[in-house]
Amino acid sequence: MRTPPGISEVEFSTALQAFANVVGKEWVFTSDEDLHTYRDAYSPLRNEPDERVASAAVAPRSVEEVQEIVRIANRFSIPLYAISTGRNLGYGGSAPNYSGSVVVDLKRMNRVIEVNDSNHYAIVEPGVSYFDLYNYCREKKLKVWLDVPDPGWGSLVGNALDHGVGHTASRFRNHFDAHCGMEVVLPSGELLRTGMGAMPKSQTWAQYKLGLGPVVDGLFSQSNMGIVTKMGFWLMPEPEAFLQGKVMVRRYDDLHDLVEVLKYVENMAIAPGAPEMASPLLGAGGDTKTLVDIFLNGPPQLDRNHSELIAAAELGYSRKLEQYGLDNNIPYWSFHVSFYGPRKVVEAQWEAVQDIMTERVSDAIFQAHDVVTDRDEAVRKAEVYAQNMGVPNLEFFALGTRGGGLPPTRGHLFFSPVIPQSAEGILEANRVFNKAVNDIPLLQQVPMFNLRPFSLPTAFYERCFLLVLGFPVLDDPAINKATVAAFRELIRIGAEHGWGEYRTSPIFQDQVMQTYSFND
Repeated sequence: MRTPPGISEVEFSTALQAFANVVGKEWVFTSDEDLHTYRDAYSPLRNEPDERVASAAVAPRSVEEVQEIVRIANRFSIPLYAISTGRNLGYGGSAPNYSGSVVVDLKRMNRVIEVNDSNHYAIVEPGVSYFDLYNYCREKKLKVWLDVPDPGWGSLVGNALDHGVGHTASRFRNHFDAHCGMEVVLPSGELLRTGMGAMPKSQTWAQYKLGLGPVVDGLFSQSNMGIVTKMGFWLMPEPEAFLQGKVMVRRYDDLHDLVEVLKYVENMAIAPGAPEMASPLLGAGGDTKTLVDIFLNGPPQLDRNHSELIAAAELGYSRKLEQYGLDNNIPYWSFHVSFYGPRKVVEAQWEAVQDIMTERVSDAIFQAHDVVTDRDEAVRKAEVYAQNMGVPNLEFFALGTRGGGLPPTRGHLFFSPVIPQSAEGILEANRVFNKAVNDIPLLQQVPMFNLRPFSLPTAFYERCFLLVLGFPVLDDPAINKATVAAFRELIRIGAEHGWGEYRTSPIFQDQVMQTYSFND
């Protein structure tokens, strides 16, 4: 029997029996076969001494059972690690942060407590996945859209607590910001509710975030301060129409104007959907129509001359490459923007974006999809990226999953620092990380998904960029060990430039936390 550090087998057996008395024997897991579920399928430390592993798992059905589990853990000094559905792949999966912990698996707590399509909110337990809530709303014909992350099998609660993001309008796609009120089992076993949920008989739990007094919700995100057992979320009213347009510019230096327009139209709520940046000329990124194709079938094939020009560019630029783009009508940079609302409004917003961009870059290029009023048909025909319209799926899951590729991968790690939302920020981050890869032998030993020749950031969050660099996890322990060391080196380099990780796998959490070190 594997036991938590410092706990004897006799003590642990007694604690496990106490857990079983609360949840039922069948919901306490101790066998190697069962605990395999609570390993990180993407861990680069698989079967290594530093791999994070659970000593047991327990799956409660109610908040009262969670409270009893916490009280028992206190009595026996058992470390606990709570998961919602355990689907946080690339950031630790269902493995505990601290080896030997008992995983508190909340997937049986899967009640949709309420969905209101007049005030547009939901209250759910942590076992409710995006698929679950989406299907619930469809079955009941509720006029709301969800904001979903790329793979839809995760938990709303778990994704929000780890600062996950989605693809629709800015006020919904930052999932922790879109939450409204929570219920938490504290380390003492006591029950806390935040915001208006703190008031008995409250009728506005998921309508007003602040309540009265200190706002403590943030203590329970990316932390071990408590186990969240219910959360409210704001949902998007079902829009009449959806429109997506692409803005393209022809020259390298146009990146500055492009980013300034991107920021302005989002911060003014003219174009609220998540922008997706790309460089057609550099073969970097993709538009909504081709994202899934890229991940399933690989990047588009470029002709030899074009590929050689890209390879010879420095920081994504050469005069010859820019001229090649001008001669062949290939834009240097682009972003797509999305609009939600009445048809007249989204068409007017798209027209406004074109006017604003043209004022800064007179020869900018614009392209729009048809206005979508039937999202089921649009998703079925793959006319747009389904997640942009709140439809969960697993297509994006092809990125970095086990199987194909050379060499074959069995997972991925994401290095994802927060950088300034500016062209200068993009260029500086590429300059720094490309130099690191070129200068540091360690970084040259490991494969990366998307750093060379140029990496564009994601714009899921307002007012900043995330520069997401992917490391494949392989079936080669030596390369995986080097990958972990290289990842740690990038964390250090990023911190030297003031770029901190927005989330990370448990194996790196202590190091990343130490970079947030102001005033010790």
